[in-house]
Amino acid sequence: MRTVDVAPINLDRLDHLIGPERWAQVQRGVQAARAGLDGRVFWHVSSTATGGGVAEMLQILLAYVRGTGIDARWLVLDCPGPFFSITKRLHNALHGVPGDGGPLGEQERSRYEAALAPNAEDLRSRLGPGDVVQLHDPQTAGLIPHLADRGVSVLWRSHIGCDKTNEHTARGWAFLEPYLREAQAVVVSRPVYAPPSVPRERVVVIAPSIDPFAAKNAPIPNGDVQRTLVRAGVVEGMDDALEVRFPRRDGSTGTVRRHTGAMVAGGPVPADTPYVLQVSRWDRLKDMPGVMRAFIGNADARAAAHLVLAGPAVEGVSDDPEGVEVLQECVQLWEELDPAGRARVHLAALPMDDVDENAHIVNALQRAAAIVVQKSLQEGFGLTVTEAMWKSRPMIASAVGGIQDQIEDGVSGLLLADPSNLAGAGQLMARLLTDDALAAQLGAGARERVYQQFLPDRHLLQYERLLAAMPLAPRPPGGTTT
Repeated sequence: MRTVDVAPINLDRLDHLIGPERWAQVQRGVQAARAGLDGRVFWHVSSTATGGGVAEMLQILLAYVRGTGIDARWLVLDCPGPFFSITKRLHNALHGVPGDGGPLGEQERSRYEAALAPNAEDLRSRLGPGDVVQLHDPQTAGLIPHLADRGVSVLWRSHIGCDKTNEHTARGWAFLEPYLREAQAVVVSRPVYAPPSVPRERVVVIAPSIDPFAAKNAPIPNGDVQRTLVRAGVVEGMDDALEVRFPRRDGSTGTVRRHTGAMVAGGPVPADTPYVLQVSRWDRLKDMPGVMRAFIGNADARAAAHLVLAGPAVEGVSDDPEGVEVLQECVQLWEELDPAGRARVHLAALPMDDVDENAHIVNALQRAAAIVVQKSLQEGFGLTVTEAMWKSRPMIASAVGGIQDQIEDGVSGLLLADPSNLAGAGQLMARLLTDDALAAQLGAGARERVYQQFLPDRHLLQYERLLAAMPLAPRPPGGTTT
């Protein structure tokens, strides 16, 4: 397993943002958490440190936890490629779709467990009696039985799920059920995501959050937004050679490099051109091709505006074997458009070798967008929605998963009731592109919604209450850990 270094962040920076009443609650929660953990290590294990919402959320939450003086540590699995093919199948199944249609039988179970076995041995060697371990998503569930005799408290956190159960969710949960029996608590983003085999008293609902000060969300001067996009190669313009700086998660300052090759189709967006944006992983459930078809199929939506579909450079996302295929499918669809369509659609694969720089580029893309779209077919929560809402962007998103918990239709965004309704999606794009007053109203409502519901103080307090309610494993005399 690989250790991910997380620099502590002082919680005090939330003080002026959330106000005295919320800040006082945070301070009480921190004191209670320190007393409850009392020398224990709070471990987190995930499948990757980059390229997705889980990794981004862990970077921020663990930094804040460490900033309180609590010993929080993060480990990432070391597994071969075939393991991630199986877990991608599980990911799709829990989202209620067949994925590649492959089996989840005993052979897959044997391969899954064999890949996790050396990781379990490594993890066991690091743990001390009384520690708390939170395992994230299907990739890590098979570690739970290995920890039963280690004298630690084990949580399993599922960031995915489906609004309605079906044959696919049933086989996904059936695969995971043997591993979940010994978890002391299962944390989900929505009540309907709870594993059917886990007693309800062991299920805790905690929605994700964003950090308003992270590179992905921090304010950017207007001039630096344009400079960032030009230097990243996603928008046309003259590079004035002025440095563009951004905050790194370790507290230092980064500088945006000059990039070529990020635009894999369509070239840079012409300067001063409004664009509709969807930014997400190259995942079939994000339906990037559907967004392209919806935009191109509505003449009003594409008359003046362009479309940008942006995702990570696929070689930078180790736990998603579908990424290359989905990006290639998008490029092929773009190539099949008529010349007028190709001129208005742009595909960007953003560099991932510097995750803070990548976050800053996404930040600038979202801030400059006329509209931000998330037309997912299924969605666990949808942090890209939260991020754009915080930037006061008018949102159009599918009424699926956690998106429904974020957007109040007509108040903080527009919900697409049927994500397969391409004509409806195109009409919503056209509506917001031609109604500036509505776009501004929805953008203001979006930011207020995030301020009230999806900042770190709420998230951290919910974890403090969860840990306070759990009978933590006893620590050895003297409170030492390995």
